[in-house]
Amino acid sequence: MNVAILRFPGTNCEFDTEYAFKKIGAKTSIIWHKSEELPKNCDLVVVPGGFSYGDYLRSGAIARFSPVMRAVRDFAKKGGMVLGICNGFQILLESHLLPGAMKRNENLHFVSKFQYIKVISSNNPFLKNLNEGDILNIPIAHAEGNYYIDSERLERMYDNDQIILKYCNKDGNYDNPNGSVDAIAGICNENRNVFGLMPHPERACEKILGSEDGIKMIKGFAY
Repeated sequence: MNVAILRFPGTNCEFDTEYAFKKIGAKTSIIWHKSEELPKNCDLVVVPGGFSYGDYLRSGAIARFSPVMRAVRDFAKKGGMVLGICNGFQILLESHLLPGAMKRNENLHFVSKFQYIKVISSNNPFLKNLNEGDILNIPIAHAEGNYYIDSERLERMYDNDQIILKYCNKDGNYDNPNGSVDAIAGICNENRNVFGLMPHPERACEKILGSEDGIKMIKGFAY
């Protein structure tokens, strides 16, 4: 599997992401945001976490105009797999590759901690190795992770099985660290080839880091 990992000014998780994907045997390449093309043999594009363009204006709002995002949109339209993690999720929302928007955390503070999340749907390539109801312990680190979508579109997303992850406690009960609608932590598009989540699975790929649950998620892309 060949994975292209994007890098913008302010990206800070590209090497963590590269390390995680190499652990599952993937070949990786880091692509600068001014590139107008993706590698020819690309199987998956990952938009990693960080603070693209310093989060000025609005998280992901400037990065969406980078030349590489035109290639990513074309790649996704042709069915290519795209994963956005934290700031990458924000960029995919701003690029309209995923529905909804991000707001400031409800308490207006940056939150950085391990957080339990529940698998709501595994009917997609990303979470195919997990079961609905599985509880994972994955770090979060964000100031704008408050996912918002209007009720009409939210209902359609439920109907289309696009809500894939929710925040919870260790017992699987509702626990919302940022105010997201319905405690949503991760979603996908209607075609199930574009995925976004605020938690950082690449930071939970070894026991020494406190959890190996992230690698269980990433392995879904392996073949």
